Amino acid sequence: MSGVLLALNAGSSSLKFALYEAATLAPLCRGGVAGLGETGQPAHFSAHGPEAGKLSALASLAPDIDHEGAARWLIDAIAARQPELELAVVGHRVVHGGAEFDRPVRVTPDILQRLSAYAPLAPSHQPHNLAPIRSLLASRPDLPQIACFDTAFHRTQPRLAQLFPLPRAFAERGVLRYGFHGLSYQFIAEELRLLRGERAQGRVIVAHLGHGASLCAMRGLTSVATTMGFTALDGLMMGSRSGAIDPGLLLHLILEEGMTAKALHELLYNESGLLGVSGVSDDLRALEADASPAAEEAMALFAYRAAREIGSLASAVGGLDILVFTAGIGENSPAMRARICAFLGHLGVAIDAEANRRGAASIGAAEAAAEVLVLATNEEAVIAEAAQRLWREGAGEP
Repeated sequence: MSGVLLALNAGSSSLKFALYEAATLAPLCRGGVAGLGETGQPAHFSAHGPEAGKLSALASLAPDIDHEGAARWLIDAIAARQPELELAVVGHRVVHGGAEFDRPVRVTPDILQRLSAYAPLAPSHQPHNLAPIRSLLASRPDLPQIACFDTAFHRTQPRLAQLFPLPRAFAERGVLRYGFHGLSYQFIAEELRLLRGERAQGRVIVAHLGHGASLCAMRGLTSVATTMGFTALDGLMMGSRSGAIDPGLLLHLILEEGMTAKALHELLYNESGLLGVSGVSDDLRALEADASPAAEEAMALFAYRAAREIGSLASAVGGLDILVFTAGIGENSPAMRARICAFLGHLGVAIDAEANRRGAASIGAAEAAAEVLVLATNEEAVIAEAAQRLWREGAGEP
């Protein structure tokens, strides 16, 4: 077999991967390492696909392994268990590319340094995205590594959608609304193009609902507006992130309650959202199995906040033709989909309860004006296609 392409997608506590034939993008296996950096929880590896058997037989990971170690372990495992697979190119999800990086690029030491400057804007992700890149640059400097940016999809937004109402000097030095989950939205846009043709060119809102959550409004399958902004903390209520919050409240916590910047960071990123409101868990599955009033209130608030933002984005595109649910919650929670859609009758949304319950691809009621779809996202496929394109074009040369 000729060379293989590895797509890496580092999350806050996980490292997902997909392995393809580099020349054809035929899938070989996919999986991931979960539980990275979680106290008391050992890291766990899983894989499936035609070439997954040899990897799945591997010994357990060190319990305290980090993202860089997990990536190194995975690449070493591929070499050890499947020596016929020669690694030709690696594609990476990188959450923040700022205004500078609006398309995939081969990572050099200089570009790595520039990307590191965005770490404070995505502290739960950017350092983990860059750790495997840094490790491979040191150990295999000639191996092409392609960075694919979550922010790039949103660079089509009009200027008004990107501006904050702050003094102009801030925008001029890059303080803008960037948006995230762009690789997911790019995949869904292409799926809609294939599935709905001309209708998909209309007013579309995609709900990427997972531990991190955001919405994207599209026209012509390009991003017009999104809920996340300068950082991935903005917008929707999430698993443990607050989402949008009154800045006056933050000033109150600092000035009146003496909260430090570090404590405020911990509160907003790791102690809020579903976890904070419920006091139970940041995992919707655990809340749906919990009968406590606090768990119910957390789920109700999550749906309310999502529905309010869908209404806001509908204003940005002039209505709603298609609503898409994707990502972990969007794809797997019929109850949450129903909660959110119950608020959206004024936008022509109504769902077929039975289709929603069984997780059909189309869950909208037949008579409803707006179509409602449930589509699985695949960020690794977007990464792989971009990495292959640059590798073939020779843009892999630094």
